[in-house]
Amino acid sequence: MNIQLKPVYAVGAGLAILAMIILVLSLSWRATAQDAPPQEIPMLHQLVKDVSAERIEADIRTLVNFGTRHTLSETGSDIRGIGAARRWIYAEFQKISEECGGCLEVMYVSDTVTGNRIPQPTEVVNVVAIQRGELDPNRMVSMSGDIDNRVSDPLNGIDENPGANDNATGMAGAIEAARVLSKHKFPGTIVYMGLSGEEQGLFGGQIVAKYALDNNWNFKAVLNNDMIGNIEGIDGVIDNSTARVFSEGTRDVETPEEARERRFSGGEVDSPSRNIARFVDRQADKYIPNLDIMMVYRLDRFGRGGHHRPFNAVGIPGVRIMETHEHYDRQHQDLRVENGREYGDVIEGVNFDYAAKLTALNIVSLAEMAYAPPFPADVKLEGAVRPSAVISWSRPVGEKAENLAGYKVYWRLTDSNQWTNSKFVGNVDSYVFENLVIDNYYFGVASVANNGAESPVVFPGSMGSFGGYDSLK
Repeated sequence: MNIQLKPVYAVGAGLAILAMIILVLSLSWRATAQDAPPQEIPMLHQLVKDVSAERIEADIRTLVNFGTRHTLSETGSDIRGIGAARRWIYAEFQKISEECGGCLEVMYVSDTVTGNRIPQPTEVVNVVAIQRGELDPNRMVSMSGDIDNRVSDPLNGIDENPGANDNATGMAGAIEAARVLSKHKFPGTIVYMGLSGEEQGLFGGQIVAKYALDNNWNFKAVLNNDMIGNIEGIDGVIDNSTARVFSEGTRDVETPEEARERRFSGGEVDSPSRNIARFVDRQADKYIPNLDIMMVYRLDRFGRGGHHRPFNAVGIPGVRIMETHEHYDRQHQDLRVENGREYGDVIEGVNFDYAAKLTALNIVSLAEMAYAPPFPADVKLEGAVRPSAVISWSRPVGEKAENLAGYKVYWRLTDSNQWTNSKFVGNVDSYVFENLVIDNYYFGVASVANNGAESPVVFPGSMGSFGGYDSLK
């Protein structure tokens, strides 16, 4: 009898001990999980649902009905030309502000310019609406669309020019983003921009970028939206499930000394703009159903430009978000039919659900960056000829740091296009990557808010710096 009971007792005791171990490990795991903020923010899923394709369609139709929005078109009419269009955009932002209790500062930012496509001095007027953050109001992220358009002749400001996709879609998207996001409050500031003079030489972006620097705006990211409504490509592909994000590789403002630093440290594919592109890609994976991002490692389409470029040119990180398959018959074309082939940027070429999808992508990207604490600053990496790499950064102080939960470090193989590994390390200012040799990986760090919102990953050194000094001001 005793011989039979002993193994039964031993098994029972073993199971009890095993159960205790599992319980302890379970409680330990839960405690660790509680220490780390959540990976997703439930409200961002709701923001996606709040985007209205119907409102976007109505705004695109309104912009199309101005006849032409060419930079050189008339400005005195209330129903035609770029003057009427920008006043309507200003009024829409004002209406949104009234609905949120005056939460938007709406302004015109303008200058008089001349150029190859502006033969006579012309006032280029942009419309800007600012939704100030509650903790860190001078830290700004932005969505922009273009007010102006053109036909075949870049100097033709008279003929009918709907400009439905290029770029009423981007402008309508920025207005819709203001409608959705103005119903919420954020630690950081969100800026909604309608830029002019794009087709004449990117003048609107130049004007606002200069204004931002002159007024010490701490711009962290510009999401430029230029053509976000076409799903039928000139290549015959119909696709509503992908979008492109263009970003510069090395910073346009890199100095010779910084170029030398980059040559020996890496960072050719880790400018702040490139890491914004990676951030947008992750937002699509988390929050936007049936949308895959193609990160294009180029400033813009081959030999062409967009309104993020003037911001990049002065050190403000920016990317271009747009459709994957363009239809060139619907861009910069006089309205006409030749040999049965239709030309012109008409509203029939716009897919409003797709425009809403890309607008939602902007909204969740803006929201998470605005929710995030100050982006990591003064990021440094050490570890040459050592077994472990060490990353460090400066931590913010004061009110702007009230929502800071800590930091997440990232690493990836040097040929990976996306950050593949991460770890939440708490509210510290450095981390040792045990047994990860500095030569074999790229490293970065993101700030994390109490609600789980993250900044884009910041790559060490001048190569990855987002500019501004968030930590001690």
